[in-house]
Amino acid sequence: MLTRRAAVWAAVSGVVGTCLLGISFAINPGPPAAATGAQVTAFGQQHHDAILWGAWLQAVGPVLIVVFAFAIVFLAGATTRLAGWMTLFGAATLMTVSLIEITGYIGTVHTSPATMPGTSLALIYSVQHLWFIVGAPALWVPLALVILRSSVLPRILGILALVLAAGYVLAGVFTLFDLTVPAAVQIAAGVVPALWWLAAAGTLLVRARQAPPTAGLPSGVAAAGQATAGRL
Repeated sequence: MLTRRAAVWAAVSGVVGTCLLGISFAINPGPPAAATGAQVTAFGQQHHDAILWGAWLQAVGPVLIVVFAFAIVFLAGATTRLAGWMTLFGAATLMTVSLIEITGYIGTVHTSPATMPGTSLALIYSVQHLWFIVGAPALWVPLALVILRSSVLPRILGILALVLAAGYVLAGVFTLFDLTVPAAVQIAAGVVPALWWLAAAGTLLVRARQAPPTAGLPSGVAAAGQATAGRL
């Protein structure tokens, strides 16, 4: 179980992580579509610092979001349930995909060998498909089940998490044969989940701060965790 203070900090972690991730996307837009190898190299050198800062933020932001997701699992009493374990698995999978993509970002600023920027960009485009096909759904589905089987967060957030998971799967299937995921799909996949994380973290922050100082957990969470201990 988490103390009230830990729940507050976990919620803050979710907010900060989401903001850092948003900043990373804003300062690291990527090279123009259909750029040649020489253009990718020039872009990497011109935006060297922004790319590296964006990569750093994209590495740290998801870590803080995962801390918040783990806190939801703990507060829901789901650490011994399959949905809780699958949330841990999904978070690890999503982090792995994200770190591979970040490796590609860093690779674009290297000019030796000469093919490194273009190869790194191709790696980024390739691994982005994994984000939609398996990375994001692996986290959103079990996390939604954890929320729906407890009172840690409103049920509507659990339902929306399932909708997001379905959206990722559909987007992954329909863009599977595209060399690059369309920009509109990437933007939607960044903005919509960010709003969810902010809403979820904000809700938990309010509930934790309103709980009695001696309660240790947001109102109703402990009872919900005990009542659902035998469920999936």
